Amino acid sequence: MPASAENPTPERSTYGVGPWPGEWPGEDRYDAELLEHGDTRNVIDRYRYWTMAAIVADLDEHRHPFHVAIENWQHDMNIGSIVRSANAFGADTVHIIGRKRWNKRGAMVTDRYQHVLHHADVAAFVEWCASGSLPIIAIDNVPGSVIIETFSFPERCVLLFGQEGPGLSEEAIAAADSVVEISQFGSTRSINASAAAAVTMHSWVVQHRF
Repeated sequence: MPASAENPTPERSTYGVGPWPGEWPGEDRYDAELLEHGDTRNVIDRYRYWTMAAIVADLDEHRHPFHVAIENWQHDMNIGSIVRSANAFGADTVHIIGRKRWNKRGAMVTDRYQHVLHHADVAAFVEWCASGSLPIIAIDNVPGSVIIETFSFPERCVLLFGQEGPGLSEEAIAAADSVVEISQFGSTRSINASAAAAVTMHSWVVQHRF
């Protein structure tokens, strides 16, 4: 849909800017339509008025070396939110294992800026990880798991998450190099899958970027 006064940009973020005031910048990274009509996309101020391709190219220069993977056997509604968090924390790539189609609503359009790969099954995913020498860190509260507060994440790794409810498949757990759980102190057995993913990604950032 073209931008307009009523709908400056398709994402319709709460925050945004109007048309560019004064003379337009001449750099290739700027989008003429956004300069003319304004930019209300869900992007940080640094990327206002930039083309999508320019934003992705800039992100590619700063992405962190961890990946995020999600099993998708039941069309989990949390996948979109996990993709959004992966973008926020600067993950290299998101991997969808199982069903290729996933609900993108929760991603809030961040999938346009985030690299996403599909793997038909766990075996194909494991083969891809092995080709890049990336250890698989499964996140699930199963017997034998290590609490996240005491675990040292490898700088290069794949953080693997299961579905809401059943968690990770037995095949995924068996393929993992380490299994980590998030400490909980209430009555519920587990926390939301997208919340668990955000906590885990932030833990990686704390360990490797601060």
